[in-house]
Amino acid sequence: MTSRPSTSSLAPISLATLSDPPIKLIDGAAFDYFLIEMASTLRESAAFATARTKRIEAEMLEAGLIPAATPAVAQSMSKKTGGSAAGPRDSVTSLSSTRGGKSTSSSAAASAVDEEDEPLRARLETIGMHVGTCFAERLCAHRPPFDDTLEVMKFICKDVWVALFDKQVDNLRTNRRGMFQLSDALFKPIQRVSSYLGRGETIKKARLYATLPAGIIRGILATMGYSGTVVPEITSVPQCTLKVNIKLPKSEM
Repeated sequence: MTSRPSTSSLAPISLATLSDPPIKLIDGAAFDYFLIEMASTLRESAAFATARTKRIEAEMLEAGLIPAATPAVAQSMSKKTGGSAAGPRDSVTSLSSTRGGKSTSSSAAASAVDEEDEPLRARLETIGMHVGTCFAERLCAHRPPFDDTLEVMKFICKDVWVALFDKQVDNLRTNRRGMFQLSDALFKPIQRVSSYLGRGETIKKARLYATLPAGIIRGILATMGYSGTVVPEITSVPQCTLKVNIKLPKSEM
C-alpha cells in the first residue's frame, strides 16, 4: 500500500514561504547607529536651510521687497538679545544670529547653543511624529477604541514601548488633569550616549536624541485625537523622564 504524499510537499515553495516566513534579525545597535547618522545629516540640512533663508532675506532686503529694520525695533531687539543688533525678521533659530551677540552670563551662552539645535530638534520631532502615527495605526488595527487619556498612556507605556524598546515604562504618574510623567531608568535611545567633553555634553546629546521618541509619543496622541506637548528631561544617562501635557476633551474635565 503506497503512502499518500504530504500536503506540504504539494505546496509551492513560494506559498510555503508566505505561510511560514523566515525570521529576519538585525543588529541590536543598528537603531543607535541610525539615530547618530540621522542627527548628523539633519544638522547639516538644518544649517544649510537656515543659511539659505538668511541669504534670500538679504537679497530681498537689498531689492527693497521687504522693509528694513527701524532703529527703534533694532534697539529693542538688541536689548532682548543681549547686545546683538538683530533685525525683526531674523530667525530665532538662525545660526548666525545666535552667534552675533556676546552673552553676559553662562546661561545666555547655553541658551544660544540650544537655539542652534532648535531646527534639528524640529526635524527629529517631525520624523518621530510620522513614526508614531504609523505605529498607532498598526498596533491599534484590531483594538477597540480607548475610553480616556489614561488608557492611551497605558497603551503607550506597555504596547508601544515593548514594540520599540523590548521593555515597558518603569513608572507612570498622573495628576488626572492631563499631566503625565513617564519614567524609564534604562532608556535605550540614550543608553550608549557619551562624550569625551564630559557629563554636560553627554546630557546635551542625550536630550537631543530623546527628541525622536518624544515625537513618536506626540504622533500617537495626534492619531488618537489628542493634542499635547512632550518634554524629555534627562539629568543622568541612561535615565529619562518624559513629561506629557495633554489637552483634555470636555468629557474628561
